[in-house]
Amino acid sequence: MKEDYYKILGIDKNATSAEIKKAYRKMAIKYHPDKNPGDKQAEENFKKAAEAYEVLGNADKKARYDQFGHSAFEGGHGGFGGGGMNMEDIFSQFGDIFGGAFGGGGFSGFSGGRSRGGARVKGSNLRIRVKLTLEEIVNGVEKKVKVKRLVKAQGVTYKTCDTCNGQGQVTRVTNTILGRMQTATTCPTCQGAGEIIDNRPSGANAQGLVEKEESVSIKIPPGVVDGVQLKVSGKGNEAPGNSISGDLLVVIQEVAHDKLKREGNNLHYDMYISIPEAVLGESKEIDTLTGKVRIKIEAGTQSGKILRLRGKGLPSLEGYGKGDLLIHVNVWTPKSLSKDQKAFFEAMKDDEHFTPIPTKSDKSFFEKVKDMFS
Repeated sequence: MKEDYYKILGIDKNATSAEIKKAYRKMAIKYHPDKNPGDKQAEENFKKAAEAYEVLGNADKKARYDQFGHSAFEGGHGGFGGGGMNMEDIFSQFGDIFGGAFGGGGFSGFSGGRSRGGARVKGSNLRIRVKLTLEEIVNGVEKKVKVKRLVKAQGVTYKTCDTCNGQGQVTRVTNTILGRMQTATTCPTCQGAGEIIDNRPSGANAQGLVEKEESVSIKIPPGVVDGVQLKVSGKGNEAPGNSISGDLLVVIQEVAHDKLKREGNNLHYDMYISIPEAVLGESKEIDTLTGKVRIKIEAGTQSGKILRLRGKGLPSLEGYGKGDLLIHVNVWTPKSLSKDQKAFFEAMKDDEHFTPIPTKSDKSFFEKVKDMFS
C-alpha cells in the first residue's frame, strides 16, 4: 500500500500551500542527491517527497486526493507510483523550489543524470473521455482506446542548439543601479529542449513529429465516479530532441442506468407491486449489478417502504467496503376496475381492516429519508 502523502511530508490535511511547499523544500534539501551521493535510501525519500508535492502542491489534485486517495491518480498506469518520474523529471518540474541551495537546482553525481544545465522538455498532454456503465464500474474494467498522438518521425535527427549550446536556456547580464544582474530564460530557438532539428523526414512537422494512431490499454479501478480523471503516463504527445512524452488524461463519464440510480456508493431501485401482493405478501426477483436477487415482500407491506440490501451497491474507490442497494416499494393502484372489482372495494370502505391506522413502525416520509442516509 502506498504511503500517505501527508505523512511523507510530515504535515496534516489542514496545511496551507505555503506550509506544504516549505515541508517539501525541507525534505528535498535533506535528501538531495548532491548532499547524499550514492545513498539509495536518500534517493528513494527524495522521489517520495517529490511525488507527494506533485499532488499536494496542486489545489485540484490535492482535492481529488483528499476525496479518493491514491486511486484518483492510478488507472493501472497513473501517478508517479509506477515509476513514471525520474530524477531529471523532478528537477525539471520542481528545480526552482531549491532556490540557490544547490547551484540553481541542478544536480550532479547521480547515476544516469545529466550535468547542470537544460531541463528535458515534456510533450503536451492529451485528454480523452471514457464512458462506463455501472456494470463496468462495480468490478473495474480494462478499456482499449484509439489515441492519435504526435511521435518522432522515423529517421529524424537533432543537433545541439547553437543559441543556448544545449543548455535549454540563455543567460543575460544587465547593469543596474544595484550592480550586474544575471537572469536566465528559456531559449527562444529550441524552446528549452537544448536541441533543434537537423534532418526532417518527409511528412514531419517543423519539430520532426508525425501523427500516429495507437491502441492504449487503460485499467480502470472499481468504484470510479463521473468526472474522475485518471492518468496514463507517457502516452501523450512526444516532444522534439531528448525529451519525455506527455501524459494521457482519462476523464470518466458515467452512463445512466435504466433501472438503478446512483447516489455515492449506494444504488436506488424502484419496485412496483400490486395491491394483492402488498396485502398477501410476495417473493419477487430483481436484477442487480452482480446478478439476480430474490426479495421477500412481507404481507401488509406499505407503499414507500425501503428495503436495504447491504453490500449490494458500488465499491469505494479507496477499497473501504461497498455501498447498499435501497429498494423503494411502490404499491401500484389500478386506474380502472371491473364492475365486480369496484363493488368489492366499495364494500371495503367501511371495513376496519382497510382503515389506515399508522403505527410507530410505519415511518413518515422524513424518517425514511433520514434512514436512507444513516
